[in-house]
Formats: sequence, structure tokens, C-alpha cells
Amino acid sequence: MASTAGSETRNRSTRRSRSAAALATALGVVATATACGGGSAADGTGGSTVVLAVAGDPGTLSPTTALASTALSMNSFAYDTLVHIEADGSVIPGVAEKWSATSTFAQFTIRPGVTCEDGSPLTADDVAAEYNHVADPKNQSPLLGLSVPVTAVAKADTASRTVTVTTTKPAPFIVEMTRLLPLLCKKSLAAPAALARATAASGPYRLTEAVPGDHYTYVKRDKYAWGPRGSTASALPGKIVFKVVANESTAANLLMAGQINAAVINGADQERLDAAGVKNESYEALFGQLLFNQAAGRPTADPAVRKALVSVLDLRQLANVATGGKGKPATGIGETAPTPCTGDTVTGNLPAHDTARAAAELTAAGWAKNGGTWTKDGRPLTIGLSHPTNQGPQVASAIELAVQHWASFGVKAAAKPTGSSSILSTLTGGDWDVAWAPIGVTLPDQLTQFFDGPPPPKGNNFGSIENPDYHRLATQASAELGVAGCALWEAADAALVEHVDIAPIVSRSIRYYGMGITYKVDGAGIIPSTLRRSAG
Repeated sequence: MASTAGSETRNRSTRRSRSAAALATALGVVATATACGGGSAADGTGGSTVVLAVAGDPGTLSPTTALASTALSMNSFAYDTLVHIEADGSVIPGVAEKWSATSTFAQFTIRPGVTCEDGSPLTADDVAAEYNHVADPKNQSPLLGLSVPVTAVAKADTASRTVTVTTTKPAPFIVEMTRLLPLLCKKSLAAPAALARATAASGPYRLTEAVPGDHYTYVKRDKYAWGPRGSTASALPGKIVFKVVANESTAANLLMAGQINAAVINGADQERLDAAGVKNESYEALFGQLLFNQAAGRPTADPAVRKALVSVLDLRQLANVATGGKGKPATGIGETAPTPCTGDTVTGNLPAHDTARAAAELTAAGWAKNGGTWTKDGRPLTIGLSHPTNQGPQVASAIELAVQHWASFGVKAAAKPTGSSSILSTLTGGDWDVAWAPIGVTLPDQLTQFFDGPPPPKGNNFGSIENPDYHRLATQASAELGVAGCALWEAADAALVEHVDIAPIVSRSIRYYGMGITYKVDGAGIIPSTLRRSAG
């Protein structure tokens, strides 16, 4: 019994860790850290300095345990990956020069000449060891299920430079998910916590100075020569300094003054940067989505209630308020570029804005309006709308608008603001009705933990969703490899929207404004291999 209890405790701890990682990814998209660049004038040799500021300290940088989106972005400069994903979702070689795969098997051939920063070779044995380290539940790595399949076992063949990964549970994006696995040499796995403020880099930069709360300095590895599409260190800036800059307006001021080169600006400061002609690179991310709690006893377990709540709202109006008019109607349920499946799974699948239809839905489900309030079995229809406060005052205004519309319709509704760090505990605790909870993942199968399977504490299905169509289609899609399953994944996503298990509302561009540098971005931030100093 003691052994079983201990195992269950470890499993719950692992699930909580993975939940935190998933939520950090999912909700971190809408709270992307400010990123700024600066330094000496461009010298055209790749020897200049660029300063990239982040809105908060990254916490641990240990690549097998790091959760914060800031840490993941910083680690992308220090650790390479087996493959890279292009903007259109296609896969290109990284440390793996070639591969073959099914949904339960992958074999990667490690290119020769790849080294860690101490000069030691990064071998197939190192990669296999990292796979097995992450896959071992006792290590409680949040990368399990995100970059490494939950049932993965890896074996290395030194002579052929191959790593063979097998899994008993289908992993349809077994190749694509490796873009989230930062590669380090095997010896570092003995004490991964030592990398909280250091690196065992396989990528283009190594960490040389760490001052938590202030700055982190990375220096280029001149012999780095295995980047995407054959990129090398030669054209990269010689030094990257990540500087903590907490205030977005301050970052915009520094950018306009020419003291930094880039900043992520999501708020009102966009207007003056646009007016000044400052260029930006951006990616689209889901910014607003309603998630409904369907646990027994919750009013939103009733599909008629969910449909009515959505029909009462003018979603376009809500989107405009939440984004200050800068958003777009959502077309997906959380897959952020680069992602292999890009179809529109939302348009036409949500109930239209129609209060008469909403009233008819409730009436047909046995609700009646008494004294201006919808009731059933003597109980009023009471809804709390939970939302994280870190999305800013515009989202808070949108929440209040939704509550007003529901109240005018006859729902006893109230806004339930939560701190950004407490939204996870709110969802896992179960005491909520509707939550403003946008999702941000890179692969469709990463969404299944949120919308299928057991609710907390045994799983991450926060809304206790039971959608047979989603389960069936996702199961079929999981048996297909990569893009071959996209049609099924998109049908599965659409089933969630049609059943009003979720209501995606609005997406918006996450903009990286820049001066004096050129770069490309994706959901992880600035793509290291594209960063260059430039004139102007």
C-alpha cells in the first residue's frame, strides 16, 4: 500500500507539473513578455551586441524543467533541437539530418559535428538519454507530453548515429514535437538543476553571466554550424543580453529614443510606434475564448445554457472591446503558428447573436423566466465569469460587457477576476462556471488534455467536457502521422465549437517592433537563426 500511495503521489505531482506547464503555455500566449533589443551600432560582421529585454525574470533556465515562456524563449538561443518548423508548418532538419516515423515510432539520424559548449560531441546516446530522462515520471519533467511522448522509450546506436523512439500510445506529431526539446549533453542530466543559471549549450549561444531580476548575458559560439537551412554563427550578433524591463511603455520609450532595437508592444503604445513608421514582425494568437464548466451540478453542464449564454453575446462587439479594435474573429481553438494544421474550425460553428433564440433554447430545456430571472426547479440561473487580470483593462471591460448582457437577459451574472498566477488553481479547483481562458499550443494533439479525458486532479480536462465526436475524431487523428491527420484534427476542433464546449472569440497579433535589427518571429518569440544587426 505504501508503494502504491507513493506512486500515486508522484503521479499527481507530475500531473500538476504538466498542468502548470500546459497552462503556462496556453495562457502565456496572451501575456507575452516584452522583448527589446539594443547595443552597439551595426558593424556588419556579426560581432555586435543585441539586448533583448523580458518583462520578468525567467526563473529556472534548466532546459528539462523550465516552465515560463520567457525561459523557453531564452533557451532557444542556447539549445538546438532535432528539427525546426517553418512558418507554413513544414518540418526541416536541425540536429537530426534525417528521420523516419509512424505514430508510434521515430528514428532520427544525428548529424556529425554537433557539439556542446565545452567542445564535447552531442551524440545519439546523449539524445536518447534526454528522451528517457524526460519520460521517467520520477523526474517530473513538464516536457513529458509536450516534447516527449508520455510512453516514450529511446535507444541509441552509436555506429549509425541513430536514436530510435518507440511509444505504446500514439504520438501523431512525434517528429514535430521535438522542436520543443532543448538538447543537452548527457552528463548534465545527472544534475539538471545546475543549469538553472548556466548552460550546457548545443545551440548558437552560451550563457556567461546570470544576474536574476536584472540581466542574462549570452555569447556566440563561433563554431556553431548546424542551424536551420544550413545557418551558422557567422552572421549572428556576437552577444545577446536579456535585460529585465517590466514596463511596456518604458520599452516603447526606449525604442523611440533609439536606446533599444526591439520590443513586444501589445497595448496602446502601438499607435505611436505605427505613426512613427516603426516596423514590426508578428504572429496571430488566440486572445479570447470562453471555457464552460460541465461538471455535475454546474448550470453550464446544460448545453441549452451554454448555447443561450453565447447567443446573448455579440461576439464581434466583445472582441472589439477586448482588443481595442485590433483583433480578428477567431478561426482556431488555440493552435499557434508554426503549426501543421491551419484550417478554420470556428466560423459558422458558434450560435449566432440572437436573444430570441437564446430564450427559446432555455424554455425548451425547462427553464422559465420568473421576475425577470431565468429559473429551473426553483433555482435561478447564476453564472460567474472568471478571468485572469494580466490581460489588461480592455479584457476586464469586455468581461463586464458580457456580464451586463447576461444580466439584461435574466441571468444572475458576475465577473470573477483572478490573478494571472491563480487562474490555474481556479480551473483545477472546479469552483467556477465560465472562464475567459484562451489556449496557446503548437500541435493539435496537445489540446486533447484540456478537452478530453479525466478532470482534475487526475487530468487536465478542466471543464469536465464529454464530447463523443471530439473523442472519436481525435482518436482517429492520433493514428495518423503528422499532416495526414489534419482534416480529422480540424473536424475534432470544430465538434467542440459546435457543441459549445468552448467559444473562441478573438485572436490578435503579437507584435515585435524593431529598429536596427532584422528578425522573424513565431509563437516562441524571435527565431534565433534570423536575428541580424542592420543599419537604421
